Amino acid sequence: MKRFQFALILFALTLNACQPAPFSPLELTRFEENAVRVILVLTRDENQQPLISATLAPTEASLHLYSKDIPRGGVDGLGRPALLELAPNSRLRARGALQESAAANAAFADIPDLRIYPPGAVTLSLPVELPPGNEWSEENLLITYMACTEYLCREPVEGKVVSVRVPQAENFK
Repeated sequence: MKRFQFALILFALTLNACQPAPFSPLELTRFEENAVRVILVLTRDENQQPLISATLAPTEASLHLYSKDIPRGGVDGLGRPALLELAPNSRLRARGALQESAAANAAFADIPDLRIYPPGAVTLSLPVELPPGNEWSEENLLITYMACTEYLCREPVEGKVVSVRVPQAENFK
């Protein structure tokens, strides 16, 4: 009887080992600049399609970031949008609009278009199509953000080129 149970357990473990492993988020890179820690990952969306996400986490509790929807030059020169973009020469292709993990609010009553995220981290996610092939591809992403308190802003990071290595489409199964 014990041999039968052992054989059954061994068979179940073998079946489980043959199942494809679920894709875990793949950290592409991380860096810290101008009081913001940035972590870039490749993961999947709810439809199992590739998604590149950038988590922008201010290193000080009082810092906030500006909405992805404000103009590139800010509102009347104030602020810079939080953006994750593909470089013009990228073999990655966007499959949709940039998404945000937090809702932005008006920063000041007299400047309603200047929208900020609540203090703390915000994640920007871009649905992408990976390059064809079964190897790895060197790609460039562009990161923009500006961290501010109510009274003081850090230097903006604008269009920072970040090199990452991503799997090509056949490696993303």
